[in-house]
Amino acid sequence: MDRVLYGREAVFHRTGLAARLVGLGGERLGAVRYEHGDDPPVVVFTGGRGMGKTALLKQLRNAYKGATPLALVDCAHIEPPADHGPGWTELTGALAELAVQLSPKVTGARPVEFPRLSLGLVAVASISWTREEEERAQGDLQRLGPVLSTVDATKGAATNWVTKVLTKLAATFAETAAPLAGLLAEATVETVLEEVFGHVQQKSEGWYGTYRNAGGRGKAGLQQLAIDFAQGGRRRREAEDFLVGALIEDLGHAYRGLVRAGTRRGRPVLLLDNAHGDLGRRLVEPILRARHEGRRDKVVVLATSRVDDHEGMGHAHRTRLPETAHRAPAPRGGDVTSGILAVALTPLSPTQTQAAFDRLDPSGRTPADLARGVHRLTGGRPLGVTLLSRAAAEAPRAARPALTPGALLDLTVELREDSAPVPVVPALLGALLPQQRLEPFTVLAAAHDEESARRLARTLLHTESRDGDMALRVRDLLRAEDWAEGPEHFVADPLLRALLLHRLRFDDADHPDHTAWRAVHETLHRHYDQDANLPYRLHHELALGRVENAVTHLRTTFPGPDVLGWLGRLRFIASAPYPREPRPAGHGAGPDPRRAAALGRQTLGRDTPDWLPAGLDADATALHLSVRRLLHAVWLLTDPLALPDEEVTEKLAHELRQLSGRHLTGNAPLWDAATHWPKDIHAWRRPSLPPGRDHQDGV
Repeated sequence: MDRVLYGREAVFHRTGLAARLVGLGGERLGAVRYEHGDDPPVVVFTGGRGMGKTALLKQLRNAYKGATPLALVDCAHIEPPADHGPGWTELTGALAELAVQLSPKVTGARPVEFPRLSLGLVAVASISWTREEEERAQGDLQRLGPVLSTVDATKGAATNWVTKVLTKLAATFAETAAPLAGLLAEATVETVLEEVFGHVQQKSEGWYGTYRNAGGRGKAGLQQLAIDFAQGGRRRREAEDFLVGALIEDLGHAYRGLVRAGTRRGRPVLLLDNAHGDLGRRLVEPILRARHEGRRDKVVVLATSRVDDHEGMGHAHRTRLPETAHRAPAPRGGDVTSGILAVALTPLSPTQTQAAFDRLDPSGRTPADLARGVHRLTGGRPLGVTLLSRAAAEAPRAARPALTPGALLDLTVELREDSAPVPVVPALLGALLPQQRLEPFTVLAAAHDEESARRLARTLLHTESRDGDMALRVRDLLRAEDWAEGPEHFVADPLLRALLLHRLRFDDADHPDHTAWRAVHETLHRHYDQDANLPYRLHHELALGRVENAVTHLRTTFPGPDVLGWLGRLRFIASAPYPREPRPAGHGAGPDPRRAAALGRQTLGRDTPDWLPAGLDADATALHLSVRRLLHAVWLLTDPLALPDEEVTEKLAHELRQLSGRHLTGNAPLWDAATHWPKDIHAWRRPSLPPGRDHQDGV
């Protein structure tokens, strides 16, 4: 069953982007007018990990499979065959896979044949065979069977042609002193032409007469192709480009002629996942160059790139996904890369996130604000929304009413029907940050900047790397994955940081001491040992569960003239990650201790509580208690792992108004905060500074 892709209607609508490119749309795949005539752009969907690029291509495959020739390959995962020779590369492997997927019969049309590509792959497969390597040569030839089967299924799948090729190669070896790539290619191609190709298909050899030094002779072109492939470097790239052209030419041949034109509906589709890497560029750039030179092919190429600012898209026409719903202009300019339409995938909206939760939990047993809280945590990243909404739907019924975004991270989720549920955090991290060693990322997730990250690395990760600075290596790895950077956090993305901090807190198997968590925050506490860095020290004290120094600091500095600075320090200190305790599997979140503190329900009895400093007069005590309630309220209400609480929000406004009346000179910013901070919280925004400033920042 197809996964529902919320927010992707611009692609899948009856007259959406895909329909206008392929020429088919709607559930019945009726004819749709082509938007770009005979010159469609290469469309590259851009977005970081978890933005739904792979899911989008798979949905396109499911939508058009059987209606038009179509193939999907992941350019980051082309598996090499065992004991292959140098005639196999990632590109030749990808071309073979594309041809096999494109060849099956579709509605109202014959299967696509790939004689030109077959000959080219046969030629380069033979470049290094020797007398002593008959077994490997046999394996290389047999691997070409599926591609040759597109030419003749009965002959290509048989083994007699392999035997005859090997016999002819043996004769060739006997006649030459060295295994020359051109001679071996000629012998191999001649046998394949005789044993597999029919009379009409044999004419496809002539296409290679346009290769360099061929002089119009197909066999000479194939010989030169093999020689260039064996040479490596620039010559190999030229040969590989020509092989890509062979695939496109075979596809084009299937669409030429009046009979073929009348029987085929829609254009052939190449779906290339992870095309930002070297292989993706080697597949796409020859197509772009040919189109730039005026050779039209009509093949629809839909690719994905994790890197938005990619050097291979220097002059691409850029747009955002919603803008392509009805029209997607991509005027070709003077640069080759102007033939690319780069479409940025946009995050899901709060409404689309809510729709995902409603679909999986139609009974509405989860909290009303849970979907919006997940949207705040994930930033609308489709993978995070999908997994967390599924985890909520799979949670025990009794636990669902008390779920929070943080509680969802403690659950398991079923990724596949035929496998057991897995913990949410490792599942998300495995997809968002596929690294062999997550420990450096986990430790550095608590850092604020490169300097504090390097302090953590020197103190806690000195055994991880013997060459270079681990903090800078992690920084570069995050940049290579196109993760956002920000001024307040070394790991800027809220979802990724929350997942790594969850791992730091709960994966050290040292409850209740939480040794790893304490080591990280104690190290940062020592790092910020200057008076100017006191808010940072207090921030990490909160992460360690120590609140009172922060309350005392905020109380003693409250009378100062810089009220906006005081509010900023309050907001920063209270942004500390909360040191949650683990909950038994299947249990919802218990009462958050911050709530009771914010509401002042830690009553003062006959004895003074440990957390109330001694020696305060009545006025100072009242101020201390007010600041303490305010700090806990801000800490709870801005926590991306918690949900808003109306009673606490009202208490926040009340405390700010009370403090406004206490301040002698700066009461206006406090009064404005009492008015605007609750509005920010209701709008799922970070409390604004100055209060009431318009912005779109998330909490």
